[in-house]
Amino acid sequence: MFGVVLLSIGLAVAVSYLVLEFPRLHQGWRLWSHRSQLPPGPKTLKTGIRKPWLWFLELNKQYGDVVYLQMGPTPTIILGSAQTAWDLLEKRGAIYSSRPRFIMGGELLSNGMRGLMAPYSNFWRRWRKLLHSGFMQRQSETYRPIQALESNVLMHELLTNPKGYRTHLERYAASVVVTVTYGRRVEDVRTDAVVQMNAEAMERLTSVNIPGKYAVERYPALKYVPTMFAPWKAQVLEQRKKDIQMYTGLMNDVKKRLAAGSLPNCFAKHLLDEQHNLGMTDLESAGSLASFILACVKFGDSFIPKAQAEVDKVAGDDRLPTFDDLASLEYVRAIVSETLRWRPVAVLGGTPHATTADDVYNGMFIPKGSTIIAPLWSIHLNDADFPDPHEFQPERFLEQREYPGNLGHSAFGWGRRICPGLHLGSASVAINIARILWAFDVKPARNAKGEVVDVDIFAFSDGFNSSPLPFECSITPRSERHARVVEREFQEARGELRQYTAAAN
Repeated sequence: MFGVVLLSIGLAVAVSYLVLEFPRLHQGWRLWSHRSQLPPGPKTLKTGIRKPWLWFLELNKQYGDVVYLQMGPTPTIILGSAQTAWDLLEKRGAIYSSRPRFIMGGELLSNGMRGLMAPYSNFWRRWRKLLHSGFMQRQSETYRPIQALESNVLMHELLTNPKGYRTHLERYAASVVVTVTYGRRVEDVRTDAVVQMNAEAMERLTSVNIPGKYAVERYPALKYVPTMFAPWKAQVLEQRKKDIQMYTGLMNDVKKRLAAGSLPNCFAKHLLDEQHNLGMTDLESAGSLASFILACVKFGDSFIPKAQAEVDKVAGDDRLPTFDDLASLEYVRAIVSETLRWRPVAVLGGTPHATTADDVYNGMFIPKGSTIIAPLWSIHLNDADFPDPHEFQPERFLEQREYPGNLGHSAFGWGRRICPGLHLGSASVAINIARILWAFDVKPARNAKGEVVDVDIFAFSDGFNSSPLPFECSITPRSERHARVVEREFQEARGELRQYTAAAN
C-alpha cells in the first residue's frame, strides 16, 4: 500500500514536471535545430545590470544590428538601428506586433485588460482603434486648450520657484494626462490620490514586466495555484481589486457629469461615445522636458541664442508663443526633435514586441515567440545615423538625411504598436520648449565662489523609463517685461481652468 502511495506521488511529480517544463523543452529543441541560423550574440549573459540599455548598446556595436540573447526560456532579439527596427516592426508588423506573455502584469494584475500588454488579438484591435480615434492628430488638437492653460501655470511656477523645476514639470505632465482623460483638473498632483495611484500603478507594471523576476513567468502553470498556497498571487489580486475600484469610480464620476451637462471635452467622453460600437467595457512628457533643461545647461550657448531670435521674431515680446506659432518656428521644432532623440525617455523602446511566426531576416532565423527589444538608447545613439550622438545638435533635423519614417527619430515606436499618444505628447513638449525659450534664460548654476556647476549628461535614472537625475541649473526671466507677460497669462489661465476643477463640477 505504501509503495502504491509513493508511486502515485512520483507519477504526480513527474507529470507536474513535464507540464511545467514542456514549453521550455519544446522551444529548446526548435532553437537547437536552427542553431546555425540564429543571429550572433554573447555566450553568457551579464547579471545584476541596473541599466541594461547600456549593455545592449555594447552588444549592438560588437555583434551588429540584430543580436540574439537566450534570457530564460525565451529567445530575445535586440535591434540596434532604426532601419532594422523599421524593416521588422513596421514593414513586417503582421508578425511583429504581439507582446510577450506578461502573466503578472497583463493577466493577474490586469485580468488581460491592459491594451499596452495585450497580445495581438480582437481585444487589442478594439483597444487600439479606440485610442487612435481618441488621440489621432485632429482629435488631439481639441485637447490643446488644456495643454496651453496648464503650460501657462508651468511658466508661472518656473518664474516664482525655479529651483523646483522638476516638481513643476511632473505636475504639468500629470495634470494634463488626468484632465485630458477625465475632464477634471488636479489642483495639487503631489498629494492627489488619483495621480498618486496612477503613478503607483505604472511603477507596479514596470516591476512586473521585468523578465524572470517572478517564477510564474518561467512556469506559467503556477498561475493556477490557489491563493491560499501562493501569497504573492493573493497580493496581486488584491491590488487588481483596488485598481478596478479607482478606475470605475473615475468613470462613474465622468458619467454623472456627462448626464448633468457639465463634462468638458475629454478622452473619457470620447470613450463613452465609442464604447457601444467597439464592444468595450469600463475596465479597459516630464522626462523629455527635463532632458531639454539639461541640454540647455550643457549646450545652451550653441543653440539658445538662435532659438530665442526665432521665437522673438514670431511671437514678439507681449505674449507667450501659441500652438499656432509652431508652424513658423522651424528651429524650435528641430530642438524638440533633437530633445526626443538625444535622451529618449523610453530607453528600452517601450514595451517589447513579440513574434507570432518564425521569420528570416538577412539570413538570420528569428523564432516564433521571440521577445523583440528595440532600445532607443542604441537606435538614437547609433553614430551611423547620428554622428557625435551625445552632442545636442538641432541642426540634424534641418538637413535632408536618410531615416525611415517621417519624423527623423523613433521616439514613439513603430508599426501597429506606435504610441497612440504621440501627437498629444509631442505637442506638450513643443509648446513648453517654445515658451521656456521665449520667457527664460536657462544656464548653468554657480556655486558660492561664482564658479559654474557642471552637469553630468549621463546621470539618468534606472527603470523601464529613464529621466535625468536631479541637477542644478539657473532659470531666470529674460526681462521684467517677460516676467509680467508670464504673470498676466497665468492669471487669465486660472479663470479658464475653473471649468476643470472639482469645485466647478
